[in-house]
Amino acid sequence: MDPPKGTIVFSTVGRSQYGFDVFSVSILDHHRPPVQQQEHRLTDGVSVNFNGQFLDEDQTLVYVSERTGSSRVYLTTKSKSKSMSDQQLPSPPQSLFLDRPIVSVSNKRLYFVSAHEPPADDKLFKSWSALYSTGLHDEIDNKEILRLTPYGSVDYSPAISPSGKFIAVASYGSRPWACHDFHDLHTDIVVFRESDPTKRTVVCEHGGWPTWSGDSTIYFHRQADDGWWSIFRLDLPLDDCDLSSAMPLPTAPTRVTPPGLHSFTPAAMHDGNRIALATRRRGKNFRHIEIFDLHSQKFHPVTELLNPNLHHYNPFVSPDSGFLGYHRFRGGGGGGGDSIIPCLSYIMSPVKRLRMLRLNGNFPSFSPDGDLIAFNPDFDSNSGLKIVKSDGSKRWTLFQGRTAFCNSWSTTEKNVIFTSLGPIFESVKATVQIARISFDLASLDDNHHEAVPVPVDIKILTREDTGNNAFPSCSPDGKFVVFRSGRSGHKNLYIVDAVNGEFEEGGIRQLTEGPGIDTMPSWSPDGKLIAFSSNKHNPYRVDTFSIYVIHPDGTGLRRIHVASEVDKERINHVCFSADGDWLLFTANLGGVTAEPVSLPNQFQPYGDLYAVRLDGSGLRRLTCNGYENGTPAWHPRAEPDIDTDIDMGRLTLGLGCQVGDELKGQFEEPLWIHCDF
Repeated sequence: MDPPKGTIVFSTVGRSQYGFDVFSVSILDHHRPPVQQQEHRLTDGVSVNFNGQFLDEDQTLVYVSERTGSSRVYLTTKSKSKSMSDQQLPSPPQSLFLDRPIVSVSNKRLYFVSAHEPPADDKLFKSWSALYSTGLHDEIDNKEILRLTPYGSVDYSPAISPSGKFIAVASYGSRPWACHDFHDLHTDIVVFRESDPTKRTVVCEHGGWPTWSGDSTIYFHRQADDGWWSIFRLDLPLDDCDLSSAMPLPTAPTRVTPPGLHSFTPAAMHDGNRIALATRRRGKNFRHIEIFDLHSQKFHPVTELLNPNLHHYNPFVSPDSGFLGYHRFRGGGGGGGDSIIPCLSYIMSPVKRLRMLRLNGNFPSFSPDGDLIAFNPDFDSNSGLKIVKSDGSKRWTLFQGRTAFCNSWSTTEKNVIFTSLGPIFESVKATVQIARISFDLASLDDNHHEAVPVPVDIKILTREDTGNNAFPSCSPDGKFVVFRSGRSGHKNLYIVDAVNGEFEEGGIRQLTEGPGIDTMPSWSPDGKLIAFSSNKHNPYRVDTFSIYVIHPDGTGLRRIHVASEVDKERINHVCFSADGDWLLFTANLGGVTAEPVSLPNQFQPYGDLYAVRLDGSGLRRLTCNGYENGTPAWHPRAEPDIDTDIDMGRLTLGLGCQVGDELKGQFEEPLWIHCDF
């Protein structure tokens, strides 16, 4: 069977609002609290740019940018005119995820985390993240990429010692991901010589984000027993050892930062007396960069004095500690760039004939001819329903001021959309109704202003006293809608008349029954199957879902086994390809790609898109990053008539794009970082 093809559109939690750039500030006096000069933006002011490292005191910068539709590593240097010049550095071209680049000045090599190789034996529930290196000045097309992480192991967050002799990583080792420990991954600090990465030593159990102070001291973060994320210090007798698995563990690490505030992502300074770190303080709503004096035990604020109402992430310092760098949302003054969020953005695809687009919104649904996409801008009370052209060039508002989620375009009527009206993520008794939204296509002209809603007719198809009815999907003949309802006390699937709903005799029938949750159904293009997510196999666990299919007459119920460890699956948002041969879904099968504490909030940072054949074979991973991707939709034609190269240029950054939203940086800290205990 051919690989999946066509166009997929999906959403990512918060990502479209990031607008990150790398900034720097001068640190003038090494013995007094840092003096802040004007903040300088070092990256392009358009892309999402993050996780940098200074190579020298001229602020030569290596960092990650997502400007090409996936993360890539760039080197930025100052020209004689003091402007910045960018160069893309060598990396695996097939990689969808690159992170934490560091450069060893001593051997002119670039080190980075990449997730382009699946785990040994293609095991699921395991991260793909591993450490690689390449020559810094190798030609991109003539490079040698060396894997430093043993096959079967997982490494995050590398750091190289000042001499270049030693490398430390936060390692998950060879154990499979437990599917629940993403708040604190419980990685270990592993050290090896740069000259011999095969001899690895676990120098500390439970630690992440290492940073070197000299060649014998490592600082790292972890969540302490009292609940506060804190910085710890570990002293190592590395000069006299060979670094093997037989090496005795050093003494227990020493906690450096006190309880009462969160401290994470440390960066040690060259003098051994100070560390830069990100903090989240009690009573504060934002993450800020501070400098901690190890002798006086005092914190000295940096970014709160500059941008008190913005989050700041992942500090790094220049070799002689003259400059402090970090990334933040570029808005809010202080040399920010200017850009909008395009409604659609091109994302690099791992499959040649499969095009992927990220939507600035949720629950996309294509019109029957694929020319339009219906979506929900957000989940708040004013989210409503919008439509955008599938090339991203024009957008309209159908209604607003009501919470709507999960849309399904009528397969036979281009002017009818089914949606859910009411609060999302609520109990079976909450009032949520299936609505039929119809409108006049003539209203969708290019002169209609987006802020003015298009006239619509809203017809409710479910009774108000039936509780939580949501996630509609229209049948191929346009006559019926399958949806999830909690009217029986359990969340099961029902089929309702697409025009008159359940308000006429025989207008509704139950499709599935029993305890558990059957949800997010999707009708196959030929009308013979309905796919959905369910925990039928373990109805009293609400954190595991698998793919099920059933015939519309209620026969033929079966589970599609994607993974051998089926009770670990968390699969949602299932939908069919245009030819009906593939199922597209969001799942936890690839583990966690980056340390979640270093990112803004992602409810499920393991949520990636996958495709699988109807018999459970041919599993393909389609996204790989530290974000939560979800609510995908497949274009109704297997081969849309669109020029991918032209779309790339138009959709990647939104340059010159007139259809988009103002970049406001509206994202949250991880909700599991509590500051109130």
